[in-house]
Amino acid sequence: MADSRSYGAILEQLGWRWIWLSLIAGILALTAVTGFLRRVERPAKTDQAFAIPPVQGRLMVEVLNGTRRQGAARTATRMLRSHGVDVVFLGNADSAAGLTRVIVRRGDPERARTVAAVLRTGKILVETDTLRRVDVSVILGEDFRPRLNIHP
Repeated sequence: MADSRSYGAILEQLGWRWIWLSLIAGILALTAVTGFLRRVERPAKTDQAFAIPPVQGRLMVEVLNGTRRQGAARTATRMLRSHGVDVVFLGNADSAAGLTRVIVRRGDPERARTVAAVLRTGKILVETDTLRRVDVSVILGEDFRPRLNIHP
């Protein structure tokens, strides 16, 4: 009599496939666990950054609006750019400011006096910050009263 199970070889192959698949999955899981346990201790990151040197002959400034008036930072940017100052960022300050502050971030404090003279206001402070890419930060206060020529 003939064997009634003509698909017996197929079922045996499926059993071996499951064994191989579970063996490979076990090896991958074991590799992942040992890799996690044998992590190499990396040295702790330091909070020190290298100072970014100022570009010679170029005064880079950021202008932040600390007033309740819209457009004050844009107006101050126009005033500074008309005097050859490179304003690389303008936006809003984190909090309101009563007085305008001109903060030296890197380089010569004399450069802040140039910015304060153009804006005709501002208390000059020196707060070195090696992570910023500007020479001077301006936080406009309520005392900032722009004097611009009106043009279309």
